[in-house]
Order: sequence, then C-alpha cells, then structure tokens
Amino acid sequence: MADIDIKDIIKEENIVYKKSSILLDKVMHYCPGCSHGVTHKLIAEVIEEMGIQDQTIGVSPVGCSVFAYNYLNVDFQEAAHGRAPAVATAIKRLLPDKYVFTYQGDGDLASIGAAEILHACNRGEHIVCIFVNNAIYGMTGGQMAPTTLVGMKTATTPYGRDVDRNGYPMKITELIAQLPGTCYVTRQSVETAAAVRKTKKAIRKAFENQRDKKGTSFIEVVSTCNSGWKVDPVKANKWMEDHMFKFYPLGDLKDSTRDNPADYEQYIKD
Repeated sequence: MADIDIKDIIKEENIVYKKSSILLDKVMHYCPGCSHGVTHKLIAEVIEEMGIQDQTIGVSPVGCSVFAYNYLNVDFQEAAHGRAPAVATAIKRLLPDKYVFTYQGDGDLASIGAAEILHACNRGEHIVCIFVNNAIYGMTGGQMAPTTLVGMKTATTPYGRDVDRNGYPMKITELIAQLPGTCYVTRQSVETAAAVRKTKKAIRKAFENQRDKKGTSFIEVVSTCNSGWKVDPVKANKWMEDHMFKFYPLGDLKDSTRDNPADYEQYIKD
C-alpha cells in the first residue's frame, strides 16, 4: 500500500471569524443587550487591521463606558466628565504621530461636555470622536439626557419629556456637521449585522482621515439602553428602530476634507 501523505487526510481549518487580539480577556460590565460591547469590538478590529495598536491612544469618558480601558489593549487616558475632546487635543498636539480617539456617551458629550466637543471640532483637531447615544443617563439611574426624545419617560421625566419644561432633544451630530473643522460626520448603529458592517466601515474611515490629517471625524452610534428604558434587549432594538431612528436618522451628514482656512481669511481681508 502506498504511503499516504498526512496532508491528504487532514483538512486545513479555515478560520471565518475570531476575536480581535486588541480585546482583553475580561468579562464586560455592560448590561446584556447594551450597544457598548459591540462598538468596543469594532474599534478593536479596526485598530488591529490597521496595525496601529502601539500608536493608538484612547480617552475614556465618565459614564457607562468609563472602564473602556479595561477591554481595549491600547494606551488610555482618563478624562474628567465631558473633557475628553480637550484631553485628546493635548495628546494629539504633543504626540502628532499617534492615533487619538475619544469615546463618550450622550450625557458626557452632549451635556457637560458640549463646549469641549464643539470647540475641538470647530478647530479641526486631527482626532476621532465616537459618540454613543442611547438618549438617557444609563449609569447614574436613567435620568433625562440632552438627547432624550420628546415624550420619553426617564427617572427625571416620569410622565415623558415635556418641551415647555425640559426643552427639546439635541441633535448634536447635526451641529457638529456644520463646523468647518470637521471632515467626516456620520450617524450609525449596531443592532443588526448589516448595521455593524456599516459602523465598522465608518470607524475605519475616521481613523484613516486622522492618518491623512483631514480634520475631525465624528461618529454617532445610536444605541440602546434596555436597563434604562425598562425593556428587554429585543424590545429595546425594536423601540430604537421605531422611535430613535425617526429623530436621529442614520447615514453620513458630511464627508469631505475640512473647510479651507483661506475661505475664512478672506473675511479679514475684505
């Protein structure tokens, strides 16, 4: 009997998918069904695929994702509540060859951090800003956030957000898109496989924009908070699709290089 090559009988394994090496082997503290875990995974995959692990610095927020540094194996800097864009600005200017990104929730970014994010984007800092919007303060008890929808019940609006009493929900991404320093502004989600692919593509594009020094890239991820919304994960996704997407429609709001400074210098000359 002829010798049989072991290669003829052992089939090579084709790996279809594996966990990113950037994700640390720690159990995440997020509630089941939370969108933060998926978003973390996408950031890790982009960093790994671009080969920039040792060149990346993240800035952690205050809120549910305050412990992001426990899950992503890159350098991190903690920032005071809302100040992540200011801290990221300092890091990027001191270390211009590094990839710097902020990761903030809607309470952190759109409330106490509104000044920092607006001015960082207006200056066109070469950073990536990832904004997770679940329309509620998830960590501190489910209070109304700047992004809470009209009529939406929270711990501080038990009868629903009332415009006369509480004002209007803030479309922070639309504001950001108007600023001359931004080059890429988009709103995505992670509730389906197709949505996950689009969001990963957006994150990759944002990091590439930073590499090419195009200005600030801003990615909003419309998300769920089933604990704060008082529904199970499946119903949370359905509620988001039925209500959040109507007020916060998905898609790119801006995709270009930042505005030409000469356009603004002309005002002085005139």
